[in-house]
Amino acid sequence: MATTAKKATPTNVCCAADGGKSAAAVAGVRREAASAFASAVDWSVPSATAEDLQDKKAAAMTSVIRPEPSSNAATKGIQVMPRAQTVHPLDPLSAAEISVAVATVRAAGATPEVRDGMRFIEVVLLEPDKHVVALADAYFFSPFQPSLLPRTKGGLTIPSKLPPRRARLVVYNKKSNETSIWIVELTQVHATTRGGHHRGKVISSTVVLDVQPPMDAVEYAECEAVVKDYPPFIEAMKKRGIDDMDLVMVDPWCVGYHRESDSPSRRLAKPLIFCRTESDCPLENGYARPVEGIHVLVDMQNMVVIEFEDRKFVPLPPADPLRNYTPGETRGGVDRSDVKPLQIVQPEGPSFRVNGRYVEWQKWNFRVGFTPREGLVIHSVAYVDGSRGRRPIAHRLSFVEMVVPYGDPNDPHYRKNAFDAGEDGLGKNAHSLKKGCDCLGYIKYFDAHFTNFTGGVETTENCVCLHEEDCGILWKHQDWRTGLAEVRRSRRLTVSFICTVANYEYGFYWHFYQDGKIEAEVKLTGILSLGALQPGETRKYGTTIAPGLYAPVHQHFFVARMDMAVDCKPGEAHNQVVEVNVKVEEPGKDNVHNNAFYAEETLLRSELEAMRDCDPFSARHWIIRNTRTVNRNGQLTGYKLVPGSNCLPLAGPEAKFMRRAAFLKHNLWVTQYERGEDFPGGEFPNQNPRVGEGLASYVKQNRSLEEADIVLWYVFGITHVPRLEDWPVMPVERIGFMLQPHGFFNCSPAVDVPPNACETDAKENDAKDNSGAKSIPSAVMAKL
Repeated sequence: MATTAKKATPTNVCCAADGGKSAAAVAGVRREAASAFASAVDWSVPSATAEDLQDKKAAAMTSVIRPEPSSNAATKGIQVMPRAQTVHPLDPLSAAEISVAVATVRAAGATPEVRDGMRFIEVVLLEPDKHVVALADAYFFSPFQPSLLPRTKGGLTIPSKLPPRRARLVVYNKKSNETSIWIVELTQVHATTRGGHHRGKVISSTVVLDVQPPMDAVEYAECEAVVKDYPPFIEAMKKRGIDDMDLVMVDPWCVGYHRESDSPSRRLAKPLIFCRTESDCPLENGYARPVEGIHVLVDMQNMVVIEFEDRKFVPLPPADPLRNYTPGETRGGVDRSDVKPLQIVQPEGPSFRVNGRYVEWQKWNFRVGFTPREGLVIHSVAYVDGSRGRRPIAHRLSFVEMVVPYGDPNDPHYRKNAFDAGEDGLGKNAHSLKKGCDCLGYIKYFDAHFTNFTGGVETTENCVCLHEEDCGILWKHQDWRTGLAEVRRSRRLTVSFICTVANYEYGFYWHFYQDGKIEAEVKLTGILSLGALQPGETRKYGTTIAPGLYAPVHQHFFVARMDMAVDCKPGEAHNQVVEVNVKVEEPGKDNVHNNAFYAEETLLRSELEAMRDCDPFSARHWIIRNTRTVNRNGQLTGYKLVPGSNCLPLAGPEAKFMRRAAFLKHNLWVTQYERGEDFPGGEFPNQNPRVGEGLASYVKQNRSLEEADIVLWYVFGITHVPRLEDWPVMPVERIGFMLQPHGFFNCSPAVDVPPNACETDAKENDAKDNSGAKSIPSAVMAKL
């Protein structure tokens, strides 16, 4: 793993410092870029109303930008900027911006009591309209891409600067138990860093009724301390032979919503209890000794235990000698000795280039974002395709929710149905990869900034990892007549982060391939959430792991939200989704040999039609197509979503957790893009009493999808029946899906990947050895 000092140095190709170039030279670059894009081959399907549509888009563009007057501004064409912008509209908030946003909101509190009660759950960038992003990428940030803007009659006057960035804050008031959402405009953030006053402006503030925001790590720590100091709890632990409360672990879990008493009028947690074994192990596995039979309910607003009952005495499981996972003797074992070093060497550095958060690699380009809730976000994904230039594929890719329901009906396991993004935050629980990294080779890291519960700013260094990986064979063919072969090795660019939510670890990955594929992958590892058994007891709803220990069956579901833009510039709504099912031809004159099958396409015309499930029996997949762009055969260009392994919830229709997780009822949902429709279970799933909030409500509008700005919501899951081999720490399980080009290119985009250096040297040596034509192998000659 590379140290901080060895981080990749980004190639500085930004216009932030133009090295003394004149404004005229910069404008010339822009004019050249515009000319190059204008001369690109146009594969669009002609439309009678194309000009009218472009004029409307231009009008929309000017409506979201506030142009600034300039004495030398031309009435037509491009207005030259005095200088480039330094912060892209999609860059995550900096530490200074978070500080300004928090200070602005705190200063706006009506009374000292209100200000004192403010707790900051989330401070994130309020992402701008897609037209603002297009303007920024066209004229303010390298590489300049004027083709992103719609062409208009008479040209378009460009403002001298972009609109101010805005922050969106979720604030919980600990004294009033109210949740509010604030929008703050960030005008002069640098003032705070120089000791001046903050320059934020409150645009709006709204109290959101009947909700509870996500929990915070500070609350979890306070909850643990409160429970461990509670006298009846101390007595209950003494009954189980535990006097040292330092050995006790209290994992607060959100209560979910099971009955009226769980309503969001109170902020509640129902902890799970564990107890470490005294040992010399530096990382003693406390999850190996679950404490059962104790019911605890904590009021997280006032931080007091409001319900306590020692319902059933269950002896602590005996210390399992196989419970720990640290190296060698520290866990009481011996490590294998035959593992030789494996080094990944890139003597000329990486093939990717990074400028701020803009990444270019093997014709791919995109921006890296990050939020406390979703973690890694990929913005503005595009592929540079020769004379066709930059071709957009997606506006935004992220993992927006995950749900882990357990299948044991016994207490406390029936309540275990965590919404790890909406109740906790994947990004807020992300690791610093300085403490252990799965990346090898030449690595570029990105830091992440968050607010803590009291409004301070915390930075997770090396939070996101960007690196290249060898990925086996890309393609190969050998001519059996001549024995000559061509082979190319595949490499992929991987962007990832890892988070820990209580006992489990989750790694989230986006892989970009040289043949135009995008793979989404989740890696699951960590420690099983166990239950305790009475002597001689077994449970049908789990696997016995060790004496007195069992692991309940459960499922892990993930939701990927993909705001697609296949061959669509910002503001264009020219996508549709087609479902493909492979069918067997009926016996008859068209299938006399009974071998015929074919792919049948069905257009998903509306949101209610587009609630779909995977079907491996028909090789079902879905294609996102551009309705106005074609390939060389006249077919609509597209990308297809290819499912991996998947499942649906193994729960009855009246299962309590399904009230909040109605989106798990289908593997695929498709919606028309609407600002604010960001999360499949709604923004506040914690203790949510409303049935079907989020996706299930969005699609009731039944908007048309025949030609629209399309958002895909893909739900994928894994059913985990634990094994003994999953203990004490679970080997990685993988799950995911693929986005593949489908008629997007005119041929394989990977045909131009050059041979490896070792392959070229081998061919040259082979030619020298043979000094002539390669002889045909005798076996081949015999066949001929």
